[in-house]
Amino acid sequence: MDIQITTNDLSLEEKLSSLPTDPGVYQFKNSEGKVIYVGKAQSLRSRVRQYFSAKGRSASGGQQSRASDAKLDALVSKISDVQLIVTGSEVEALILEANLIKKFNPRYNVVLKDDKSYPYIVITNEPFPRVFVTRRIIKDGSRYFGPYTDVRTMRFALKTVRDIFMIRSCNYDLTPEAINKGKFKICLDYHIKKCEGPCEALVSQEHYSSMIAQVAQVLKGKTESAVHSLQQEMERLSGGLKFEEAAKTRDKLKALSIYNEKQRVVDAKQVDRDIIAVAMKADDACGVIFKVRDGKVLGSRHYYMSNVESKEEGEALESLIERYYLENEDIPNEIILSAPIISGEIIRAWLEERLGGSVTLEVPKAGDKAKLVAMVRNNAEFLLGELELQRMKRGDFVPNSVKSLERDLRLKAPPRRIECFDISNTQGSDSVASLVVFVDAKPKKSEYRKFKIRTVSGPDDFASMQEVVKRRFSRLLEEESSLPDLIMVDGGKGQLSSAVEILNKLGLSSIPVIGLAKRLEEVFVPGESEALMIPRTSSGIKLLQQIRNEAHRFAITFHRSLRSKRILQTELDLIKGVGKKRATELLESFGSVQGVKFATEEQIAEIVGAKVSAKIKEYFGEEESVK
Repeated sequence: MDIQITTNDLSLEEKLSSLPTDPGVYQFKNSEGKVIYVGKAQSLRSRVRQYFSAKGRSASGGQQSRASDAKLDALVSKISDVQLIVTGSEVEALILEANLIKKFNPRYNVVLKDDKSYPYIVITNEPFPRVFVTRRIIKDGSRYFGPYTDVRTMRFALKTVRDIFMIRSCNYDLTPEAINKGKFKICLDYHIKKCEGPCEALVSQEHYSSMIAQVAQVLKGKTESAVHSLQQEMERLSGGLKFEEAAKTRDKLKALSIYNEKQRVVDAKQVDRDIIAVAMKADDACGVIFKVRDGKVLGSRHYYMSNVESKEEGEALESLIERYYLENEDIPNEIILSAPIISGEIIRAWLEERLGGSVTLEVPKAGDKAKLVAMVRNNAEFLLGELELQRMKRGDFVPNSVKSLERDLRLKAPPRRIECFDISNTQGSDSVASLVVFVDAKPKKSEYRKFKIRTVSGPDDFASMQEVVKRRFSRLLEEESSLPDLIMVDGGKGQLSSAVEILNKLGLSSIPVIGLAKRLEEVFVPGESEALMIPRTSSGIKLLQQIRNEAHRFAITFHRSLRSKRILQTELDLIKGVGKKRATELLESFGSVQGVKFATEEQIAEIVGAKVSAKIKEYFGEEESVK
């Protein structure tokens, strides 16, 4: 993409008088330099000037007597600067605009939010690809299918392809070089006919790739080619009098038939299309996408949107389309919409470029397609009503302890999401850290995290704190995940300073950070030598204590489990002839070191042989005599 960025030390009035007529993206900034709106334009000059002239404003903020939209008025009044990015085409402007909105999340753009992180089925980009479930998309050439809003549907799809196709389940790095060197051995899956043994070159890469292509077709909902291929294989095997293998192929066809039957058919023409509709109410909206492949509904996805007041349905719909197809590679030839969109031709050209084929955007007025749109819109209205009901039920409730904490710490906003770190070790050994997450004063255990300390040797809590804070927030920034409203460390000024140093390096100095010292339950904040004076009766300090205790419990539990594993393994390692592999086999067979100790010599010999078995019994016999 050929992009020229125009950044000059000109005033806003000077920039407005010298705007280019090229296509591109404009960013409005407030007096603090923060991006508050991002837009695209076929002609930057005419589009940007509309914000000022059409609203009866000059660049300096003077106002004429003309009716105006309140939200647009508020936007224009806050514009202190405009930054332009000239692009080579309107399609490039479209893509850039969508990426910048996702990056900056500007105050006055339509805000889209997923209801949750949905899982995908991924086919990895490897010589012998793997197929598994993930919630994390990595742009490394792998193919993703989904998202699956119904986990049962996803599991059924994954089970179906694994029952039908012999896909490897191991995590080996099966490069041709490694396979030729004989680095890997076939596993149980090969012997039970679940894998064809690519690890030992028992199947060619071409054959495996052909099978993976069929897997991709099934996951896309296009099962006809897979059915045809399996039918041909069954006939070939029957003709060769290989009836047992033909019967297995017949069973695979049955599994594929069951998979087909469980998918809802909405069009007998076996078309591929996405049906997209938006429901709007006040400042909120909900957009729903139904994915139809071969005439069957594969699944749906919805986004909640805010900041849509005073916007037309087409504007909200356009924002939804840009965001959805920016994240998803599965583009159909036909997209049915609930309303016309302004940049329809530009979006169509962008999608055709990505698909490598023709794409039509249609707004049906009557007939079966209009009925499908109505069905999707009904889903959107139901979800929007559900959101409103949830809000009424909780009243956008902020717990008193969170409000108290906002007051006690003199924060700008209530700390609804708090993340707390704790370090645990025994004289520097088995150092670990825990992260607990509280949302609206309640633990969110699905987001708890454990860390093994990798770069620090010895009992250095400060360095350990720096490591885990860096690992945690580097990853959040990389994934563009939401950040906490408050970061908390278990400890005093030393641990707090260590965390603050890393956060500053990561550019996260705006997030409030505190330390809670164990001895006197003192709360420390950066830049202050003395602890904050918070009443012991405050519900805010009690919430901090609860979070700190939970982080400590979680860290201690993890630390003890690692230490006990190390101790169990070490005692067996002391016996001559028992290495890590044999120790693991013994523990798996007898459950514990005590189980090995009280097993008979014959039982142990079945696992490790008579010679090593005798040494083990001799070792435990000497141990008893010493006692």
